[in-house]
Amino acid sequence: MKKGFLQAGHLPTLIAAFLYFDLSFMAWVILGPMAVQIAADLGLSPAEKGLMVATPVLAGAAFRVVNGVLVDRIGARRTGLISQVIVIAGLLAAWWLGVHSFLDTLLVGLVLGIAGAAFAVALPLASSWYPPEHQGTALGIAGAGNSGTVFAALFAPGLAAAFGWSNVFGLVAIPLCAALLIFMLFAKDSPNRPRPKRLPEYLAVLRSRDAWLFMFFYAVTFGGFVGLASSLTIYFNDQYGLAPVIAGYFTAACVFVGSMVRPIGGMVADRIGGVRSLTAMYAVAAVALVVVGLGLPQSWMALCVFAFAMLAFGMGNGAVFQLVPQRFRSEIGVMTGLVGMTGGLGGFWLASSLGLSKQLSGGYTAGFLVFAALAVAALLSLTSVKHRWRATWGDAAAGAARI
Repeated sequence: MKKGFLQAGHLPTLIAAFLYFDLSFMAWVILGPMAVQIAADLGLSPAEKGLMVATPVLAGAAFRVVNGVLVDRIGARRTGLISQVIVIAGLLAAWWLGVHSFLDTLLVGLVLGIAGAAFAVALPLASSWYPPEHQGTALGIAGAGNSGTVFAALFAPGLAAAFGWSNVFGLVAIPLCAALLIFMLFAKDSPNRPRPKRLPEYLAVLRSRDAWLFMFFYAVTFGGFVGLASSLTIYFNDQYGLAPVIAGYFTAACVFVGSMVRPIGGMVADRIGGVRSLTAMYAVAAVALVVVGLGLPQSWMALCVFAFAMLAFGMGNGAVFQLVPQRFRSEIGVMTGLVGMTGGLGGFWLASSLGLSKQLSGGYTAGFLVFAALAVAALLSLTSVKHRWRATWGDAAAGAARI
């Protein structure tokens, strides 16, 4: 952590943003760890299981754009409060009315997508309080809310076995209410947040090639993280015959690695530059996915390789958002929404393609290898632009932040 970080911004807002993000992400991926039990009760096919766990990811991608615009228009604090109330109401409705069909699971997934859109609230809220030289650290800490996926993987299968998976929806609403109260009391919008923009101004960023590159880069890093977080319980159960609770523990271990290193990824990017960090992370992720795609004989071997993949994706998430505020500081709200949307699309692609690969070929190899190819494509794209970035907008941050 760079010297002066604790005095540079607003720590209560940063902590509130982290907790809001953390528990929202726990709710967002709750279907994945319970997928084995839900599928057994509802008689779902492998493709339906894949689509069920991918639907919240896709819905979260769409709602991130909505929240990104709302953050610019009405502020991150107000947007977060509205979103959290909707998610809590949806979870309580699912608990009270029950989930009785595949269609019902998709409807629950749509509501959970709003929880996934917490990303587009927490990161601009934190970013607006901190100067460029501390962006990687601040957004790494706020973005460590990814760790909420650990709680889902760790506790959801056991709670589902003990109380029934439909009751877990009601239980999840309890910590969300606590996070809502903390967010209401401590989160504040920065007085330096960008002014609201007109719709044409929001769309103007799409004319920038750099915007599309960041969207692609995050589709690989965050898409890999959340796609695996949503799918690994199913994978360990199908591939190695692990019981749902044990498969959940394996998933939690992988997700823990990926979520805990996001702040480290941001800090490392602050020190050596986001481009260098991402270069290494894409290479590690591609190799790891190829290894698991080709198949490993023991579950513990797969666990170790997945941990390396999640480490790469988690640190890569922090590195991407060390760069985004430097390039698009005045458009951080809409860019967070757009970049977050494509991150969700990447996760939807991975989770759904793994289910489809299993149904069509009887294995997961194709899904993993295609995503490994995307990591390689991201690595080559980054290599092609790094000199231009350092020579153009990187110079504007010289002496303050590293590209």
